[in-house]
Amino acid sequence: MTVALRAYRSLTAPLEPLVGAVLRDRARRGKEDPARLTERLGYASRPRPEGPLVWLHGASVGESLSHLPLVERLTRERPDVSVLVTSGTVTSAELLAKRLPEGVIHQFAPVDASGVADRFLDHWRPTVVGFVESELWPNLILGAKARGARLALISARLSESSQRNWSLFPQAARELLGAFDLVLPQDVDAARRLSALGARDDGRLNLKYAGEPLPADPDALERLRAEIGDRPVVLAASTHPGEEDIVLKAFKALKQRPDRPLLVIVPRHPVRGAEIVAAARELGYEARRRAAQEPPAAEAEVYVADTLGELGLWFRLARTALVGGGLVPDVGGHNPLEPARLDCPFMSGPYVDNWAAVFRDFEAARALKTVAGVVSLGDAWADDLDAPKDARARAARARGLADSRADVADRAYAALARLLPA
Repeated sequence: MTVALRAYRSLTAPLEPLVGAVLRDRARRGKEDPARLTERLGYASRPRPEGPLVWLHGASVGESLSHLPLVERLTRERPDVSVLVTSGTVTSAELLAKRLPEGVIHQFAPVDASGVADRFLDHWRPTVVGFVESELWPNLILGAKARGARLALISARLSESSQRNWSLFPQAARELLGAFDLVLPQDVDAARRLSALGARDDGRLNLKYAGEPLPADPDALERLRAEIGDRPVVLAASTHPGEEDIVLKAFKALKQRPDRPLLVIVPRHPVRGAEIVAAARELGYEARRRAAQEPPAAEAEVYVADTLGELGLWFRLARTALVGGGLVPDVGGHNPLEPARLDCPFMSGPYVDNWAAVFRDFEAARALKTVAGVVSLGDAWADDLDAPKDARARAARARGLADSRADVADRAYAALARLLPA
């Protein structure tokens, strides 16, 4: 082990008491599940099943949902293999609880302190480990390798800043990335950055393209159609703080239209629903909130859909949609394949680093609009409402692109299966 990695392991060893205090504070602020904090400290809340076990990790909602098709394929093709999925956010855990196949175990991801990592790995003893995208945790990675696990870095992504940081410790980066038996970068840029740090390159694979259309309860969909009537729905999906202010101001330009559009805001974190309703009312809107069981009645101008797992309803209902996470810096954008698979015309802001390769594909296919602020967003929404044929054509190009990459989960499974015992 290199000097830098030994130092990292030694420095993280005494941090466990401090980590516990930080986690408890995060739980008080709603950022951790207080009933499951011990999982973050490496204490398992479930027994380990007998036999081979595959551990797949994705940090948050996007990564967790992207590897769901791979989880489903694993459970179908290899019923003799147990699957453990870890994620790091409350929202991802709630979504996975609804969508993981029966029998798949979910745990919150352990903090990468040396004692915590050892405790987690000694309990679960994974046969194969798959890290999705850009999670590189030295204690967990090298600890799993030392225990005989085979490791895969799937749909790998590495930003320029991360490459610069790791390049300050070239031997440590080479040892850490050299622990992986399989590395599948998302795109050419990720492959170049990872290779520069010493990673192998086993070909391109972007798990973000995996997945089925978002589900929707048919009864709920029909009720909403009846309640909304023929009013066009303008959707702002998966929004973050700072974006709702832009969205609400942009919608002012549409408020007086004779077709009376309804603005639906689906915050990325539903706990923010009341806050967004208050902001809408402060700007003079008649606003309603779904979590309060208020219907989108005729007088409503803004409807805050602060529920979990219902985004598929709104993409089916929307005439035009903003995919949030890209109007403000430091979020990185969200999944444009969700509206694309449901034939919903969509747009995004320019800050989409986490989805850069996918957004480039959509731009090349003329399947995306990029907006940069209040006026730009308001004009783009109005254009889609005024020229629905053009909007539908853009949506059809997006659907075609999404469908053309539908085999990615099969390719991911085929690659990962080579690491599994026969």
